[in-house]
Amino acid sequence: MNKERFEIVEDPIPVDEVIQKVVHPNAGAVNVFIGTVREMTNGKRTIYLKYEAYIPMAIKQFRVIEAEILKRWPEVRLAITHRIGELHITDTAVVIACSSPHRAASFEACRYAIERIKEIVPIWKKEHWDNGECWVGDQKEQHAYPNGEPEKEGL
Repeated sequence: MNKERFEIVEDPIPVDEVIQKVVHPNAGAVNVFIGTVREMTNGKRTIYLKYEAYIPMAIKQFRVIEAEILKRWPEVRLAITHRIGELHITDTAVVIACSSPHRAASFEACRYAIERIKEIVPIWKKEHWDNGECWVGDQKEQHAYPNGEPEKEGL
């Protein structure tokens, strides 16, 4: 198993290996986000996605995200693996694992990580549809958070 906690890969992501990078004796919670390729986006049928990254900068930005997380949740351990290349429907594009002594920090840090990846990490995707294609640089889903903030959900 590769122990590097931040990676960009071309092969399928071994989810269990990403999880093992954050497991430790004081972790009472491990939260995992698995981002997959969906078929329908805004009414368009996706055939496949092609991801590209500026890898050295992407890894650097993963570390920036980790530093931000540690300021808010000091006991969190973080691992991120993002896949590049051609991905098809249901393929895993990204795996984020967060561990912490308690569940709340793990959940919150994991959500924070995916939102920040979409904001600051130089990873781009080209969406290929039935009737065209388009590069997507800014992957933030602004329509999901009209005020730029995730909605507070009852936990």
